[in-house]
Amino acid sequence: MPETALVVMAAGIGSRYGGLKQMDPIGPGGEKIIDYSVYDARRAGFGQVVFVIRRDMEEEFREHIGRRIERQIDTQYAYQELEPLPGGFTVPEERVKPWGTAHAVAACSDTVQTPFAVINADDFYGPSAFQVLCDFLRQPQEQEGVQEYCLVGYLLGNTLSEHGHVSRGVCEVAPDGTLREIHERVKIQRFEDAIRHTEDGETWIDLPADSVVSMNMWGFTPSLFEALETGFVEFLRERGSEPKAEYFLPERVGHMVDAGRARVKVLQTEEKWFGITYKEDKPFVEQAVNALVEKGVYPPSLWDA
Repeated sequence: MPETALVVMAAGIGSRYGGLKQMDPIGPGGEKIIDYSVYDARRAGFGQVVFVIRRDMEEEFREHIGRRIERQIDTQYAYQELEPLPGGFTVPEERVKPWGTAHAVAACSDTVQTPFAVINADDFYGPSAFQVLCDFLRQPQEQEGVQEYCLVGYLLGNTLSEHGHVSRGVCEVAPDGTLREIHERVKIQRFEDAIRHTEDGETWIDLPADSVVSMNMWGFTPSLFEALETGFVEFLRERGSEPKAEYFLPERVGHMVDAGRARVKVLQTEEKWFGITYKEDKPFVEQAVNALVEKGVYPPSLWDA
């Protein structure tokens, strides 16, 4: 059994980008962002990757991504679907999208038996971020009945798109390096003289470039799954009738922190995040990855190395 697993949330569709952006090649050998994440994770020490996908995209996903990676590392699949639901609950007629990131991770409960990381499929995190995450997960993860989890925190200025606003979870970090809260900021944008966010679309408030933000790069133990299952029932009871409500991973982890059942260590990194939030981002991501290849961080043909 591998010491650590990497869970990749790949069931979503990038609505602003228009399509399955996980499938877009950005590397010189036709590699996708997801290829670089798995490559970085494998060389950091992760022994397994679990892709969370929808069943209706499995054939396409395995053709373009999965089968190539299956030759490199122990690869498993988990499926995020609207059904089945816990007893007494039904899917709203208008519901189309799955139930959110916490629900995606919960889909791995029968597949993952080791400490594990969680990432987005369409975010480029950088090699050192995977290394600090893997190193943390190899340590004992429970103290005095409190679960020890972690979050890789990025500097806000290293995570912005040049082509529009982004949403980020701005972290409030305690003096001991643990997470106090995550404040969701839905519209953050770089201006010529500052980085600002707005809640109402009119009033813009400055945010420091060195603010620590979450890019959904987490580290957990399997103890999380029971908490996610319990939380999903609570979510369905409160918001299950809403066709677009989502069961978010940061919110559930925040409940555990508030209840004293978990501590989340913030592992800070100076890696630069790359992602394709807008179509206009793709040339920049390609340029950034090619620069890393030229520096020798990655081989020109990733899986032939």
